Amino acid sequence: MAEFIFKKIISDRHMSDAFEISSAATSDEEIWNGTGNPIYTPALEQLRRHNIPCDGHRAIQITERDYDYLVYMDKMNYKNMMRIIQADPLNKCIRLMDLTERPRDVSDPWYTGNFEKTFTDLNSGCSALADFIIQKIKP
Repeated sequence: MAEFIFKKIISDRHMSDAFEISSAATSDEEIWNGTGNPIYTPALEQLRRHNIPCDGHRAIQITERDYDYLVYMDKMNYKNMMRIIQADPLNKCIRLMDLTERPRDVSDPWYTGNFEKTFTDLNSGCSALADFIIQKIKP
């Protein structure tokens, strides 16, 4: 959900041309025989409720080549990312909610079943991420 929420926020700020935005899994659980799973149905429904497009997305796994800004949702994502990229010497790995007024892991709907709370966390975190990156790229 975060990829599409962030894309919407950036689009609403008329800055889509300045960003390359994608998401990737930190494990291969969502990838079978080289084909990634589509967006989980309850997450898809949540995005649609908020009029956020997300058609055609399939899971892919993060690789070392993806080391730019890597935004993770929780401590387990961080642990898995470090296993893949080995290190973060440029401090480009950011826990999304650390950019907000309430630093914490994103509420995981897999465990809570509460996709609205996760959407709220992601919306808040993605807005803060946009502010953070835009501040860094502005002269």
